[in-house]
Amino acid sequence: MTISSDRSPAVDVSSPKTYEVRTYGCQMNVHDSERLSGLLEEAGYVAAPEGSDGDADVVVFNTCAVRENADNRLYGNLGRLAPRKASRPGMQIAVGGCLAQKDRDTIVQKAPWVDVVFGTHNIGKLPVLLERARVQEEAQVEIAESLEAFPSTLPTRRESAYAAWVSISVGCNNTCTFCIVPALRGKEKDRRTGDILAEIEALVGEGVSEITLLGQNVNAYGSDIGDREAFSKLLRACGSIDGLERVRFTSPHPRDFTDDVIAAMAETPNVMPQLHMPLQSGSDTVLKAMRRSYRQDRYLGIIEKVRAAMPDAAISTDIIVGFPGETEEDFEQTMHVVREARFTNAFTFQYSKRPGTPAATMGGQIPKEVVQARYERLVALQEEISWEENKKQVGRTLELMVAEGEGRKDGATHRLSGRAPDNRLVHFTKPDQEVRPGDVVTVEVTYAAPHHLLAEGAVLDVRRTRAGDAWEKRNAAEAATSAGVMLGLPKIGVPEPLPVVTGGCAAH
Repeated sequence: MTISSDRSPAVDVSSPKTYEVRTYGCQMNVHDSERLSGLLEEAGYVAAPEGSDGDADVVVFNTCAVRENADNRLYGNLGRLAPRKASRPGMQIAVGGCLAQKDRDTIVQKAPWVDVVFGTHNIGKLPVLLERARVQEEAQVEIAESLEAFPSTLPTRRESAYAAWVSISVGCNNTCTFCIVPALRGKEKDRRTGDILAEIEALVGEGVSEITLLGQNVNAYGSDIGDREAFSKLLRACGSIDGLERVRFTSPHPRDFTDDVIAAMAETPNVMPQLHMPLQSGSDTVLKAMRRSYRQDRYLGIIEKVRAAMPDAAISTDIIVGFPGETEEDFEQTMHVVREARFTNAFTFQYSKRPGTPAATMGGQIPKEVVQARYERLVALQEEISWEENKKQVGRTLELMVAEGEGRKDGATHRLSGRAPDNRLVHFTKPDQEVRPGDVVTVEVTYAAPHHLLAEGAVLDVRRTRAGDAWEKRNAAEAATSAGVMLGLPKIGVPEPLPVVTGGCAAH
């Protein structure tokens, strides 16, 4: 269908409509959902109260397609909303993201109560499509085949007041046999460096002190513009932005991880000593079957160079267990790499078929019980290593950026939580003076667990920051919001540098 106008429709501000965005998948989807929320708020909608669970006027599903049961999960959730929608005239449901890009008309056929289906390339059309569905009283399905506008040009309701995702590219040029992302997100398209830096500077001006550069293959940045060192240059340029305290990036690909990037990380003070480097398998045979363009020696060589340049760097990874054809010997090669690399933590998953990928139809599918047993052995090994590596942190003095929502037991233990420069999670004793998310505290680590550290002594120093000011200002504005709708406070905290579901959009 042809849209007559790309302008966002106005919503009657005398009675604001509420919205809820449900996000599945990797951090690229999380960032896209920030854009969807920004678009809806620009159109006059307001966020539904936290925990509204489908009671909003508009419910948007931002979907992921990398798991075997992704569609079952979506249709189950849509089914639960069907009676609620039937009893609420005017309620609308929209489905976007990777599964929408893949399934298109199938969604409306299976769930005819859905009002809008849109793809990964045209998220900016959501308000228009919702209005058109309302006026025409029929479902609107619009799937663009290529990117219409870089998402960073769209309005955004950011999840955090003091830490932000900054997208530097979209799409992926790799052909991993387990991944459907290139088919759904398209070939890599890079943003202009000047546009990226301008966005970062604007964010810092608003109080943001930490940014995470985001791409589906983030360190391949420059391939679209013909500069193989563009990513390392971008990291160094971030180092010259006054007020930007922490720079992270996710996720790189070992194929594109070059020495100039390692040097830029080590020599740029605000680039954090933290690296998430997907391994997927330690077996050269399996890596070849996966179409991963590196081998074990190359991977371990990168780890060795990173540690030589940044001895305190924390390195994490993604691993798939039970890829088709994986033998016991292949699995032992993965265990060998884990022992050699000594990852701070690993996001480990049992292989599941991704519909539409070459691996889904490969021979040699591994029995579930075998995959489970290997998975448990790998998790046990990594837990042991994680704990040993964390114990090395005991006695160290660390600067933490204070976060909110990262310590589920903080209220009961009278602690606060924060992230160290290497992104380790540290729970620390709450000081007498006020400490806000975004502020920086100095603590001494007293105890180590496999997945977090404790600083049980008195806080050594508190530094109030512009980022903390930004958090306080945003919280006050949210609390003062009226118009007859109680808004839930946004989830505040440093964006997680790792995917919610790894092996997807940004875990290559």
